[in-house]
Amino acid sequence: MLARIQEMYPQDVRVIYRHFPLISIHDKAALAAQAAEAAGAQGKFWEMHDLLFERQPDWSGMSVEDFETWLADRADELEIESERFSTDLQSEANKAFAQAAWDYGVKIQMRGTPYLLINGVVYPEKVPMSYANVSAIITLKLLEKQQFSECPPMGIDPQKQYIATLKTEKGDIVIELLPEESPLAVNNFVFLARNGWFDGVTFHRVLPGFVAQSGDPSGTGFGGPGYAFVNETSPDLKYDKAGVVGMANSGKDSNGSQFFITFAPASQLDGGYTIFGQVVSGMDVATNLSPRDPSTGFDLPPGDKILSVTIEEK
Repeated sequence: MLARIQEMYPQDVRVIYRHFPLISIHDKAALAAQAAEAAGAQGKFWEMHDLLFERQPDWSGMSVEDFETWLADRADELEIESERFSTDLQSEANKAFAQAAWDYGVKIQMRGTPYLLINGVVYPEKVPMSYANVSAIITLKLLEKQQFSECPPMGIDPQKQYIATLKTEKGDIVIELLPEESPLAVNNFVFLARNGWFDGVTFHRVLPGFVAQSGDPSGTGFGGPGYAFVNETSPDLKYDKAGVVGMANSGKDSNGSQFFITFAPASQLDGGYTIFGQVVSGMDVATNLSPRDPSTGFDLPPGDKILSVTIEEK
């Protein structure tokens, strides 16, 4: 999984490996760590590490003596100079290194292995350590580089007309924005669009008969611009038809960059989600977006991308 993560983010992720040989419960744990280090002295750390990991069923039941013999054979297999490997394997320095790795893990109260930290933060215990979950965390970390420190200043004229054209992989969706009714949301959308925030962003949540949601560059549904602003609701604006454009939020006054387009009336959203636009062209494009339900958690197709968003002011 970590190798796949590195392939996906070659310029952004560095994997640092540290030993935590469970000496108290595995009689060969220290020797396995020493073997990887001895191989590493000859430039073959990962080759030995991976071999030990992949073939653990072969050696886990051996005696310590048989395991040492098995390691010597694997060193030959990896074209490691055997005499030097044997010397380094049992050197006092290497033994002390393995013991210190165990002692340090106990000191910081490591719960076991695998134990993953991302930017110094312990991976959540109750979250499965899968490629999708680790990738999502990394993507959200990278999003921090794009985020803003505060809400944008008011840059629109509520008395003017604003038309947003979402150029997507499936075609164009044209939205008439509502600056007079929802100035904060429209100003926010215009600001983000003009700063390229939506370029390349996917529709990460598309539920036929309900909504298509986008605006999160991480594609996880958890990303935002780094700030939040208050809801703008009016009894005159309702989710009473297809094509209503609203702000997604995670609770009252938590609006950021995520928005959605309704596929049908959705009265359950009335009063809880800011309405700031209406699709005037390209509703067929919206309904043709690839269905994608993040709540299922598996076998999700790639979301359709917004290539760019242009704003016309009249």
